Amino acid sequence: MRDRPVPALSSRQPGAVHSALSVLEAVAHLGAGVSAQRISAELRLPRATTYRLLNLLVEDEYLVRTPDLTGFALGAKVAQLAAVAAPPLRLSSAARSVVDGARRAVRGGVHLVLFVDQRIVVVDADPDFPLSDSARLTREPARYALGRLLLVEDAAASSDVADAARADLARWGATRQSGEFVTTAGCVAVPIRDGAGALAGALGFSGARHRVDDPAGVLAALRPAADALAPLVV
Repeated sequence: MRDRPVPALSSRQPGAVHSALSVLEAVAHLGAGVSAQRISAELRLPRATTYRLLNLLVEDEYLVRTPDLTGFALGAKVAQLAAVAAPPLRLSSAARSVVDGARRAVRGGVHLVLFVDQRIVVVDADPDFPLSDSARLTREPARYALGRLLLVEDAAASSDVADAARADLARWGATRQSGEFVTTAGCVAVPIRDGAGALAGALGFSGARHRVDDPAGVLAALRPAADALAPLVV
């Protein structure tokens, strides 16, 4: 949190606070990637006011810009508030056994997440190979294999990253990120789907880049684990 004084509210500011909260609700309702123009029309706010509120919310990390800079999504601060408000999901002994088995088989970082309202909720991060930056994962999901599953599910998403993710999913049944942050490392994500086939979560691997560039060995352990987890966590 920033070290800055909290100003006293003027007579106009409660309305501005209400408008900012309405913008957050609109992004949550309309979904990740919604444009400023759509938000302005939905809330019947002047475009200049909408842009000003969006910029402030991005600055304070309640919203983030999508990778192509054309839209907005809920940011890390919203995820943090939601995590505090909602009790953490406790894995059943059966689910825990599946995750532990995948970790023993893969011998690398294996992480279980769920997708809630287009947000990544980390349910169980590998304690021996922790996530490198969980806040950034929430803030910039499309830069990680886990977040790229959300891109694939968004039919309107159009970018080189989205196209590559779709190609990976078609070929491997998983998405990948290779060498983007650390040249020798990367990550893989296998979807977990509910009974209707909708994306509900994922099992991710983070480790050496050569195991991501050719993920066959990793996926041999993650795919059956993801299938086994589906009825246990969804």
